[in-house]
Amino acid sequence: MSKNIMIVGVGGQGTLLASKILGRAAMDSGLDVKVSEVHGMSQRGGSVVTYVRFGDEVYSPVIGRGDADVILSFELLEAARWLPNLKNGGVLVTSTQQINPMPVITGAAEYPEGLLDDIKALGVDIRAFDAPAIAAEAGNARAANVALIGLAADALGFDTEILRNAVAACVPEKALEINMKAFDLAAARAAEAKRN
Repeated sequence: MSKNIMIVGVGGQGTLLASKILGRAAMDSGLDVKVSEVHGMSQRGGSVVTYVRFGDEVYSPVIGRGDADVILSFELLEAARWLPNLKNGGVLVTSTQQINPMPVITGAAEYPEGLLDDIKALGVDIRAFDAPAIAAEAGNARAANVALIGLAADALGFDTEILRNAVAACVPEKALEINMKAFDLAAARAAEAKRN
């Protein structure tokens, strides 16, 4: 098994914790894993991307254009921005959350309408959910990053229990119960959507 995962979002959404959880799951599965540094203005609400690569042998953390097996997107515009990195037959798992970038905030641009429909029209295997709403249902919308991992569980290629154990190992004790609930709710929601 060899997988290239891109995690994309906006600074402050918890992309680093998500990459740490996936890296831990890969190590616990006995795989070689490389996790990149964060690229982007993570402290200022700017675009952020991290790469997680795992398999029998991995030499570089960087994922090239058209090489991502899975893009895990925390925000809809970021999903569209990084879509060219998804390989043919890859899976895009995205939150439908929309966060206005600086040009929209300043009035220099408008947030694009119909992004989800535009992506679907390209024939991409897209799984879109309101991750913050699922996390809020679990007790705190801030657990949306862990909910997104639950939503992507089957696409990531890990056994669900390995992912749950990685969440337990990486999330601070005080937030663990809500995060585990968010993961479980999201995984159940994704399984239900796949059946329908």
